[in-house]
Amino acid sequence: MAFSNTAALRLELERALPERPFTVEFWDGSRVAATVNPAPTFFIRSPRALAHVVRAPGELGLGRAYAQGLIETDDLDAALLLVDSFQAPRLSPGTIARLGLGLLRATGLTLPPAVPQTELRLRGERHTVARDRRAVRHHYDAGNDFFKLFLDPSMTYSCAYWRGGATTLEEAQKAKLDLICKKLDLQPGETLLDVGCGWGSMALNAARERQVKVLGISLSEPQVQEARRRASEQGLSELVEFEVRDYRELGDRQFDAISSIGMVEHVGEERIDLYMSTLHGLLRPGGRLLNHGIAKLADFDTRDEGAFSERFVFPDGVPLPLSRIAKAMERTNLVVQHVEGIGPDYALTITEWIKRYEERYDEAVKLAGEERARVWKLYLRAARQGFTTNWATVFQVLAKRL
Repeated sequence: MAFSNTAALRLELERALPERPFTVEFWDGSRVAATVNPAPTFFIRSPRALAHVVRAPGELGLGRAYAQGLIETDDLDAALLLVDSFQAPRLSPGTIARLGLGLLRATGLTLPPAVPQTELRLRGERHTVARDRRAVRHHYDAGNDFFKLFLDPSMTYSCAYWRGGATTLEEAQKAKLDLICKKLDLQPGETLLDVGCGWGSMALNAARERQVKVLGISLSEPQVQEARRRASEQGLSELVEFEVRDYRELGDRQFDAISSIGMVEHVGEERIDLYMSTLHGLLRPGGRLLNHGIAKLADFDTRDEGAFSERFVFPDGVPLPLSRIAKAMERTNLVVQHVEGIGPDYALTITEWIKRYEERYDEAVKLAGEERARVWKLYLRAARQGFTTNWATVFQVLAKRL
């Protein structure tokens, strides 16, 4: 495409944004330079990238273009921070019109591009059993082997515990599991329910270290199959069961203790009171609950974690404030005994995941496809930013049924 096609757009961008903490380089090699240094550069590889941004301004349009390889950057962390924090000046109607005309000249009559194949838009009432199953399937569609690329061998998919002196991800995840067992005061012969059990790391650790009988539940069939395989491999099948089951489908069973690790973020404001009342009913009198989950420290909207994560990674996943978690517990006579914040540990955990993932990125592409591999490269760094900027943290809340 000829150089002149982007000339009008470049001119209008420079006029509309006299202060630019970023550089934009177009597919024809032309640039709109940053006015500060250092600044990330966004490489627009195709007019279709701009069409995505026009169709869905903000993080969703940019995320779609990145997933399809239409936008690159020389500093992904800086670019993410900029997208999250940049406040454009108020533009006059005339400026907006001229920018629109510049876009049209740059892109031509580009049809609205198709959304990426890895994007999901759920319909219907939030957090029904059926919709939650669909959301979970979307997240784990990449397959068990994909997650093995960056998780530790225990396949623990939540914040590790570094402050006890751990020096490796493996040590930090083992420390976290042992800490939860200690807080729950698990005794030999007791029963534990592990809600959102993942690939079974907590259940297997509790059975092996504390000789308790454990039921782990997940909505992901591949997770449960892998957890069962691991239990058999470790000689723990007599102590541990895994089921594909929703927390609302356990009937009148009762347990001495419940662990909920990385699960509460997927319950939602719509069901948090039901979730805690259900767990209360599953505990024997005097039973203990350990809720380990991400909690917001800013942006207390309880409907949306962000358009990119909502569509591509964690549909319907929204962390709630700690106060909302505690309120739901208190409403159902779960008495809070202890609270510990470990947010900085998650930044360290995700840093390890990023390192492992990017070292094996080519394998990620082979396992999940280029589009999903790019989504996860972007997501992991965005997730880490949430903890380094204090947008979110992690709390472990220990409660007891009266």
